[in-house]
Amino acid sequence: MSRILLLDIGAGTLDVLYHDSAQDLHYKAVVRSPVRTVAEKIDALPGNLVVTGGEMGGGPVTDALRERARQSAVIMSASSAATLHHNPDVVRSWNIEIVSDAEAENRLQQPGYSSLVVTDIDAGRIEQMVKSFGVAFAFDVVGVCAQDHGVPPAGVSHLDYRHRLFRDKLDDAPYPHAVLFSSSQVPATMNRLTTIARSAERLPTSEVFVMDSGMAAILGASLDMQARRCERIVVLDIATSHTVCAALEKGEICGFFEYHTRDISLSRLESLLRELTDGKLSHEQVLAEGGHGAYIRRAFGFGSTEAIIATGPKRRLLEDTQLPISFGAPFGDNMMTGTVGLLEAIRRQKQMAPISYV
Repeated sequence: MSRILLLDIGAGTLDVLYHDSAQDLHYKAVVRSPVRTVAEKIDALPGNLVVTGGEMGGGPVTDALRERARQSAVIMSASSAATLHHNPDVVRSWNIEIVSDAEAENRLQQPGYSSLVVTDIDAGRIEQMVKSFGVAFAFDVVGVCAQDHGVPPAGVSHLDYRHRLFRDKLDDAPYPHAVLFSSSQVPATMNRLTTIARSAERLPTSEVFVMDSGMAAILGASLDMQARRCERIVVLDIATSHTVCAALEKGEICGFFEYHTRDISLSRLESLLRELTDGKLSHEQVLAEGGHGAYIRRAFGFGSTEAIIATGPKRRLLEDTQLPISFGAPFGDNMMTGTVGLLEAIRRQKQMAPISYV
């Protein structure tokens, strides 16, 4: 096994890393995210829409479809409607009709409708990128990471539910790679990652793995050369949509928190780093502030932190920090943080030889 394709699907960008362990080479690209690409397609398509596909990232796609529904008919298959909301009644309240997947295909045969497929994995686009690297569009392994809140039971917050999923996995195995799943082992409630895995299986590959992008970023940042000789580190990835931060000791996750990037200030971020490492942060507290949540196993103390590594496209937020924060570049590139973490998780899962990062 040597040819590995890694895809980190974010709100702003799609980060692509091709790694060939046999030839000791890698190629990479950073391009517009699927949600932004699909949103642009919606704006370009005329008139009424029939939407098919499966659950993908929402955000701009949700906004574009809600706006179109104010002017024209929008019909969505049941599978694709989960992109907008897991409660169909909410989607219908936006003047969007939901039909069965089979009925949606039938509607496509009627005149006056444009067709839109919502998907995080556009095989044609990915093939074009990979071939531009000058390598064959064929892989031993494809790994994909994206954020998935899961489909919570009635009455449970999707943010609470997401952190329950993390807690259950990390309580048993407190390492970021514990939330890497083969395509046949994705928890049924993780609908977006399940859809991604099924789509990725249609690529020319022998195996598919998926992972939450937050955990992939944590693992990737921890592999930065500045952190490699340290036992107690803090890593934070300030991404387009979400900020995730973790305290790790000898590779184990001691705790982490997630926030919406747009809602976090430098002063609050600095205090969160201290509260996390000192064990004074709670899940309920972060939720009350509008964040995603937190998980604490143990604390090693802020004063014992040996390195703080920051990655992510929005890390300019730290420009005026007074804390000793270093900007990381796993695999020599800040934007490859998620794909490098994904690659390392797969390496550990497959018990491959250590990979030399440059």
